Parts: sequence; C-alpha cells; structure tokens
Amino acid sequence: MVGAGGVTEYHLRAYQKMGLEVAVVCDRDLKRAQARRDEFFPKASVCGDYLEVVGRDDIEVIDAALHPEPRVRLIEAAIQAGKHVLSQKPFALDLDIAERLVNLAETRGVKLAVNQNGRWAPHFSYAREAVRAGLLGELGSVDFHLAFDHSWTIGTPFEDIHHLLLFDFGVHWFDMASCFLGSRELVSVKASVRRSSYQKARPPFLASVIIDAEGAQVRMALNAAVRYGQADRTLLAGSEATLESTGPSLSDQRVTLTTLAGQASPELQGTWFANGFQGTMGELLCAVEEKREPLNSARNNLQTLALCFAALQSADTNQSIRPGEIRRLPH
Repeated sequence: MVGAGGVTEYHLRAYQKMGLEVAVVCDRDLKRAQARRDEFFPKASVCGDYLEVVGRDDIEVIDAALHPEPRVRLIEAAIQAGKHVLSQKPFALDLDIAERLVNLAETRGVKLAVNQNGRWAPHFSYAREAVRAGLLGELGSVDFHLAFDHSWTIGTPFEDIHHLLLFDFGVHWFDMASCFLGSRELVSVKASVRRSSYQKARPPFLASVIIDAEGAQVRMALNAAVRYGQADRTLLAGSEATLESTGPSLSDQRVTLTTLAGQASPELQGTWFANGFQGTMGELLCAVEEKREPLNSARNNLQTLALCFAALQSADTNQSIRPGEIRRLPH
C-alpha cells in the first residue's frame, strides 16, 4: 500500500478481513505508515519512498492511495515495473493522462483498476448485476435522490473543494450511472449547483444533474444539508421490470424488484464501506488470476470521468455539455 491517509483504514481493514497479505505500507510520513502497519499488518515493512515498493520482486499488486496528481507518477512507475495497480478514486484529473495510463497498462500486460467502491455497496451491487443479467429489459431511466447530512466536512480540507458534492462525493453516482448505461451513446449532461439558504459549509450543498443517453436518461437530485428525515433512493425503470432501492442512508437500503410476475426483495448483506473496499481489490485479484479485465478497470472508468467532468463544466457555465469534450477537471 502506497499512502497511509485517512481512507486507508478502510482499505486495510478490508484486506485484513479477506485474509490478504500486505507486505509493505509506504508513506512519506513514516510515523503514519508505522501506525497503519502496527494496527493491521504487524509483519509488514514500512518505507517512505514508493520507488522502493515498485522495485521489490515479491510484490505483485500495489494499492495506489495517494492523491490524484502525485499518484500519476506512482501508477506509471508501477506499470513499467510490471505491477498490477488498484488506483484510488477519482482515477485522474485529466482524461488524456488517464487514457495514457490505460494504454500503458494494456501494453505492459498488467491490470489497472480503480477503487470505485460504490459498485460493491450491497444495493448497488444487486442493481448492477440485475441490469447486466437483463432482468430489467431495456433500461429507460435511472433516478438518484439523496437527502443527507454532509456537514462533517466543515472545517476540514474537503471544504476547500468547490465541487465537493458533484466531484469528491458525486463521482460514485456518476460511476453507477456509467455502470447502468453501459455502452449506450452519451448525448449530454446538464448540471446545476446552489447553496442552500441555511447551510454552514462553503461548497454548494444542492445539486441536480440530467444525463441524456441514447434511449435513456439519468436524473440526480442531491441535498447534502438535511439533518432530519434523511433519505437515499435509487429507481431504475426498464421495459421488463422496475428496481427500487430505498432507505434512510446509503448503508441501510431495501431493494424491491417489480415485474409482471410480482415483487421480490433480496436479503442484502453487508454495508458499503465493509464490502466496497473488499470488492474493488477482490475483483482485481480475481481478474489477475483469471486473466481478464476487471469490472472496475481503469478503461471502464474513463466514461465515469467524462460524465463527472462534463457535469462540473455544465454547473459552472449553465450549458449542456457532451461527455468527453471536457478533457480536464474544471477549476
């Protein structure tokens, strides 16, 4: 593992539960690396230079948990050394750089995946597989409605991200939209953000997004300043079935699939943060063993970035944007 910041607690807890072997924890702050090592994998070594990790012959997979800009050099060095890589999300801040890394990995014959852990949240995982299995027939629309409290970001570095809602948080929902839409041609993205009259955080906590695709539409409505009666709802409507997932939070969901034959509700197990981080690394390792592309491959994630970048540009300009036209993260 390269990087030992806050989110890596969930990475390492997942790997510990899965029975994986973490050989080294690397961070420029050796004390931070040692703390992570001591808590989760006492037998692992620590170091402060990722080139030392990349150069070790006994390491096959690198969890690249640095911030996006310095992570590019790490991923490139790891690929050149023949290592498989799980990149933290968002994968990149520039689509051209992202495509270059994807092509490099394919040329070198290694797997490059992205930690889009929302794909393995129990309710999203079920919905993703239901769409892939054709249970919904032709997908017509996807609706995401989130009313939640994101005020924990006040006073943290997250508050400095203007598009905190649509970028740092919303990238998970753009990723799920991409999963559900699959190979459909993307036509346009129209987004709007506003500050609520009562919110305390600096970034806008209200957002809406409409994604038009060939024969389908995705709609998002977000309010991150809801203290009471929080709700999280996803609705997928297809030609053969409707799937609804609803609950008070993203960790507490009930899924209902409705078809001509009636209704069914699967018994969901686990939670987003427990299963999500297991799913991303587990899928990469399975893909390596089975010599196939992982479901969360970096190439698969390019569409997610295109949707996200287009939404941010649209919110800033009040214009509809075609996904792929905006090549860099708008500032």
